[in-house]
Amino acid sequence: MRRNCQNPAWLRLAGAAALALSWCATPGVAGEAEPRLGFVNDVVPILTKASCNSGGCHAKAGNGQNGFRLSLLGFEPQEDYEHIVKEGHGRRVFPSAPEQSLLLLKASNVVPHGGGKRLDPGSEGYKRLARWIGEGMSYGKATDPALVKIEVQPRRNVIKIRGEQQLKVSAHYSDGRVRDVTRTALYESNDKGMAEADENGRVRILDIPGNVAVMVRYQGKVSVYIASIPLGAPSAETPPPRNFIDELVFANLKQLGVPPSPVCEDDVFLRRVALDVAGRLPTVDEARVFLSSTDPDKRYRLIESFLGSPDYADYFANKWAAILRNKRDDASDIKSNFAFHSWVRDGLLANKPYDQMVRELLAATGTIADNPAVAWYKRVLEPQQQLEDVAQLFLGVRMQCAQCHHHPFERWSQNDYYGFGAFFSRVGRKPTATRGEDVIFHKRGIAQLENKKTKIPVKPAALGGSVLEIPQDEDPRLILADWMSKKSNPFFAKSLVNRYWKHFFKRGLVEPEDDIRETNPATNPELLDALANHFVASGYDLKAVVRVITQSRTYQLSTIPNAYNGVDRQNFSHYYPKRLQAEVLLDAIDQLTGSKTDFADLPPGTRAIALPDNSYNRSSPFLKVFGRPEGASVCECERVQSPSLAQSLHLMNASDVKSKLGTTGGRADLFSRSHKPESEKVRELYLAAFAREPSVEELKVAENYVNRPRVDPQGKPLDPARAKRAAYEDLLWAIINTKEFLYNH
Repeated sequence: MRRNCQNPAWLRLAGAAALALSWCATPGVAGEAEPRLGFVNDVVPILTKASCNSGGCHAKAGNGQNGFRLSLLGFEPQEDYEHIVKEGHGRRVFPSAPEQSLLLLKASNVVPHGGGKRLDPGSEGYKRLARWIGEGMSYGKATDPALVKIEVQPRRNVIKIRGEQQLKVSAHYSDGRVRDVTRTALYESNDKGMAEADENGRVRILDIPGNVAVMVRYQGKVSVYIASIPLGAPSAETPPPRNFIDELVFANLKQLGVPPSPVCEDDVFLRRVALDVAGRLPTVDEARVFLSSTDPDKRYRLIESFLGSPDYADYFANKWAAILRNKRDDASDIKSNFAFHSWVRDGLLANKPYDQMVRELLAATGTIADNPAVAWYKRVLEPQQQLEDVAQLFLGVRMQCAQCHHHPFERWSQNDYYGFGAFFSRVGRKPTATRGEDVIFHKRGIAQLENKKTKIPVKPAALGGSVLEIPQDEDPRLILADWMSKKSNPFFAKSLVNRYWKHFFKRGLVEPEDDIRETNPATNPELLDALANHFVASGYDLKAVVRVITQSRTYQLSTIPNAYNGVDRQNFSHYYPKRLQAEVLLDAIDQLTGSKTDFADLPPGTRAIALPDNSYNRSSPFLKVFGRPEGASVCECERVQSPSLAQSLHLMNASDVKSKLGTTGGRADLFSRSHKPESEKVRELYLAAFAREPSVEELKVAENYVNRPRVDPQGKPLDPARAKRAAYEDLLWAIINTKEFLYNH
């Protein structure tokens, strides 16, 4: 038979013979000089580096790629070994002529390969694979050293803009052996706009100052390199710190050579804090009183007034109800939606400690009528969904990947996933007389959840903790709540303060805000720790978090960048403007124009931020266009904050916006019939929209526009009152469409 490496029949025959010979194959001289290569420690890293076992290639869900299947990132080496060595009668490997193995022919693209060339024939990875095949394809022994950890050097350093840093990665094994795996490890920057890392671990810094991390991964172990990139601007005076937030933020900025902007003006602060804490514009009276006050503590008194108002509870209940999935899918959901929203709002209004609210939610039992927190279990039905939501929402840990395989960026395994889910395995349900509602109770029994892959029951275990033996008559959810609220819990407090930091600053210290892990470090880890410690020391007081953030000079910095900090987008050297949320913007337009939006089943005048669930999105084109979330996910990314053409067109032309401008009894109507001087009306309009007085030029332009004669379509002069009303409607329309109105700045 002619030896043709592309002949399938020849490959099958040669592969079968090779498999029979492989069991008695002995290593040659090279094998005696060096330890025999093993599949786990020597081959899997090469396949991972070449992306053979990535999700887009042979680790694709289902049957892999073209009938060849590997586990994602090599987390199941025993299965991978079976697929490579034994599957298809061993046709993928040929020990008597390793270079003719289909595994290498495909990887080097000698035989056409859909994934293209993954290994060069002269590369170290290719040679090691060929050697492993030639040595008889050993899986390895149970006594072989196991990988304990990897270490990257340097761990952290300061590096100039446009500088470079070569990393070195060492793998530490259980027998004390250390191997240099720099060329086999995988590298990924957490911000590719700041730094890039090539396949050999060389990091190239780009043009943006700040802190950037490069994740290093090797055989399921991860490590992180952090580079501090200074701008090197001349040292500048910083505002005097108000609290520990300022001390840590300004120290970081000083290290980076990025000077902060000055503190914002009173009018900017008034509007900013009203929108961020109360979810509304300040009233004209609030603006006049605050701007005229000479009290040196007036900013802190203002914060307290908003924190003590029902508006604060409405606004933050709107935030929490969405990510707690208070969603209406059916008309029968209305009772539970209203009850659950009220439970959240009342807790915030009373400033119930955060750990207590979480405990009441997780361990809820009974009916919705008796215990509204039970409504969460109506929407989140299965233990797997419950564990994923709780981990992401309250711990900042995304566990979804670990359901099927070891988490690629974290230490969580499938057993960690199902062990955490076992806390919810004894949740019982019994239908009530109300359609679609159940009684929630604790089922007596051993708490455990079956690992879907191994089919082995897993008992409850806190993340990073040992397996727990929980008595049958004790509710595992109470044990979980106890663990979460411990002062030593590394996730609970950090998750909350990072989420709230993003609410006020547009971006979290860790971004995304619910993905806190070693391989995604905070831009200011000392600040994240300090905020978490402050939160715990306060007794999990949510208002204390809002208070310490809004009182800081950091929060009160101007949005206007100086000559050096304009490129900063992660170190809070200036305030980052935020587009108003859909509900806040609708309320702001109503407040400015003097109109109201009516919502079904709610009292007239109910504000959009007080809506209990997602159902009102369907009846309000405004809320839908501007991205109010549907409550389908615990991720706040469901809320659309970015501007769009549809939003611009809606503000310019939509009938609902036009009707608000000309509403009877609204601001334009009242101004047209008022005998106040036009300058006074314009000043009131600017105070209502921007919490500031108009400039001389703005006042002059507005007055001239209002006083300009107007004619109807036939050319006849309009009645003065009608003309003024039209003028003020135009003025309101123009203000609503400004960036100053649409953004919190």
